Amino acid sequence: MRTSPPPRPTARAELIADAAIGLLARRGLRGLTHRAVDEAAGLPQGSTSNHARTRAALLEATVRRLAVREAQVVSMDELPRGEGPEELADGLSLAMHRYLTDDPDLLVARYELALEITRRPELREMYVRTGTTAFREPLEAMLRRAGSPDPERHTLSLVSWCDGMLFSCIAGSYSSHTPGRDELRRGLLELLRGMLG
Repeated sequence: MRTSPPPRPTARAELIADAAIGLLARRGLRGLTHRAVDEAAGLPQGSTSNHARTRAALLEATVRRLAVREAQVVSMDELPRGEGPEELADGLSLAMHRYLTDDPDLLVARYELALEITRRPELREMYVRTGTTAFREPLEAMLRRAGSPDPERHTLSLVSWCDGMLFSCIAGSYSSHTPGRDELRRGLLELLRGMLG
């Protein structure tokens, strides 16, 4: 049985979800309330409640919008087709550098949500699915085209390296240092050459 795609969000729904992402980044999950989202979005009180009645519904809307905004960091046209380590490192370093410099709030919001899903199994499936569709599956396809003998395992290693680097530079022990694109590219190349030969 085919299911129809979810309806396209309205401009108000996007405004609410964008305000929620900003609040997650600035105040954390405790600061994410319907009233706070109304204020941050410049909407009349009750607007967020009309859109997302419960906290769970608000978190779901935020996860969906976060996936859309993350997909806009780098377009698929900018990503490599997977010809080899150099091309993969070029595309991935571009994406990582943009995350760190253009809109770091997206990363902070994602980390806040990542912790929350450990306590909300109903949110975990959506969170994992959005990350898998947006990043993991295309990355596995790129590694396969580049000749990886074990693309699934290599994808796990590469995603873990990227996640660890981004977290360290946004919230971890290297948060005072934002690596340049060349530095990211060198690290990616070392990893990819080890995988791909």
